[in-house]
Amino acid sequence: MRGLIAAAAIVLVGCSGNGQMDDHAGHDTAAVQNAPPEQDPNLPAGASTALDRLKASPRHAEWVTVKDGADSVRAFLVYPERRENAPVVVVIHEIFGLSNWVKAVADQLAAEGFIAIAPDLLTMKNVPQTAEGEPESQAARSAIQSLDPEWAQRMARKSAEYAMNLPAAVKKYGIVGYCWGGSFVWQQAIRYPDLAAAVSYYGTTPESGYDRINASVLGLYGQNDQRVNATIARADSAMKALNKRYTHHIYDGAGHGFLRAQDQPANFEATKKAWPETVRFFRDNLR
Repeated sequence: MRGLIAAAAIVLVGCSGNGQMDDHAGHDTAAVQNAPPEQDPNLPAGASTALDRLKASPRHAEWVTVKDGADSVRAFLVYPERRENAPVVVVIHEIFGLSNWVKAVADQLAAEGFIAIAPDLLTMKNVPQTAEGEPESQAARSAIQSLDPEWAQRMARKSAEYAMNLPAAVKKYGIVGYCWGGSFVWQQAIRYPDLAAAVSYYGTTPESGYDRINASVLGLYGQNDQRVNATIARADSAMKALNKRYTHHIYDGAGHGFLRAQDQPANFEATKKAWPETVRFFRDNLR
């Protein structure tokens, strides 16, 4: 893992999208104002400690190329350490692209026993990188606006298929996304009825398409995020009316992007509740 992280610093990275543009201005810098909380190996790292956690990870990670005809994306793939074949979880990044933090989330999912694959859907957008080897946030935001939603959804699906076809994989997948990625996972569920499970972290819900969802969906939200939370009711009503499976939790005092911004105490408290919910949900639905 150490050599992989060092190599990643010289490669351009990017991401993917679904065409639903959330306003996340300030999200990437909103939180690192307090001392980082004491690290818990059972929780994903916050933004301020993600790179160190990646460097220290004992798990095997690699960059792979996912192809679909003439199209391709790079993806960050992490294997769990387990005896049996593992189900797959696709990790969809925020509007800021495939950051070290998103890669650290993928690594934590592997620690929980899943094969995690995080597609870089801005692969061909030539987004400049920071000194830490991650996309420059404003450039990534601009690039995401030019993504074709259908293309991005297709390449996320191809990433799932790539991982499910690995010899160590179970042919079953879930998907998790954060902020912009949290909206993306709903669209993946609408487009692909064989998706088993979707976890939306603080992503807006779709206006329609619920009748095409077969996956179980879990929504995780911060209390101080009414822009997103105002869209929960339409999903809850539609999914209940259709006898679909949608569970959601709102965490007291937490804001948008709480899993990344753990330096804020309320966000860290939300993380301690939301992450175990995520792991249980995937284990229940990806058996």
